[in-house]
Amino acid sequence: MPQFDVIGVGHVALDNLGIVEFYPQLDQRIRLKDFLRQGGGEVATALVTLARLGAKVSFIGKVGDDEAGEFLSKEFLQEGVDISYLVKEKGKISLTAFCIIDQKSGKRTIFWYKNLTPLRLDEIDPDFLCLGKILHLDAHEPETAYDAARYFREHTEGRRIVLDIDDWDEPRKKLVALTDVLIGSETFARNFHPNNPNIALEEVAALGPQIIIFTQGEKGCMGKVGKEIFQIPGYQVDVIDTTGCGDVFHGAFVFGLLKEWDILYTARFANAVAALKCTQLGGRTGIPNLSQTQEFMEKNKKTKK
Repeated sequence: MPQFDVIGVGHVALDNLGIVEFYPQLDQRIRLKDFLRQGGGEVATALVTLARLGAKVSFIGKVGDDEAGEFLSKEFLQEGVDISYLVKEKGKISLTAFCIIDQKSGKRTIFWYKNLTPLRLDEIDPDFLCLGKILHLDAHEPETAYDAARYFREHTEGRRIVLDIDDWDEPRKKLVALTDVLIGSETFARNFHPNNPNIALEEVAALGPQIIIFTQGEKGCMGKVGKEIFQIPGYQVDVIDTTGCGDVFHGAFVFGLLKEWDILYTARFANAVAALKCTQLGGRTGIPNLSQTQEFMEKNKKTKK
C-alpha cells in the first residue's frame, strides 16, 4: 500500500539568486540588489510545494558529498520532505546554479554546473518507488526517468505518472509514452508546432498522455483532457522573481490530482500557487500553504472566468 502521496525522481540544485537593476555587459561589475541561497530543481521544488500544501512526499535524487549537498539535505528535512533515498556521490559537486534576476521584469538568466553521474535504479531500492500514489518525474536524465517510470508501471496498478518536460528527443519520446499527465513548457510545445499550441496539444496527446498541460508564464496555462482543449488565464501579481515558477505549478497541479479536483479548477489552483511564488525572491520562499492559496483565489475570483 502507498505510504506517500507523491514520490519524485529528478534533480535538485543549490540556487544562488541575485537581483540586478539591469543586466551587465561583459567585463562590467554590478552590485546585487538582493541575494538568497536556496534549494531548487524541478521535481525537488515541486515536492516542497506539495509538502507546504499538506501532502506527504519523498524525493529520490543525487547530490555530491559537499557542503551544498548537506545544505540541500537539511533544507528538504526542514520542509518535511523525506530523503530516505537521496544518494550522496563521493568526490562530486552537487548541481549548483547562479540565477541572475532582472529587477524590472522578474525574469532570470541561469548558469549551472554539476559533475554528478546520472542516478541509476540500482543505487536505490526500486520497490520504494511503488510506495507513492503518484510518481513525479523530470526529464533532465531521461534514461533514469524512463527506468523509474517503467518499473512503477510494471509493479503498480491504477496509479499516475506525472512528467515535467522542456526538451524533446528520442529518449524523451519513450518516456512520454509511459506518462499519464504531461506538464510541458512553451519551449516544449514549440517542438511540435512553432506557433500553434493547439496542434501541439493534439500531437502530444497522440503519444499517450491522458492529460496535457502547457505552462505559459504570466498568461497562465492551457491544456487538453479527452477532446476538450482549455485555456486558464494567469493571476496578476507584483512579480519579484520567476525562478521555479513552473516547478511550483507542477507541484500544485499534482496536489489537485491527489484531491481529485476538476481539472479546470486544478489548473486555476496551480496558476494561483505559482503566481504567489513569484512575489518573493527564490523558487521556494513565496510558496503558499493551502489556506493562503484558497484565500488568494477567493479574493481574485471575480477576475477569473
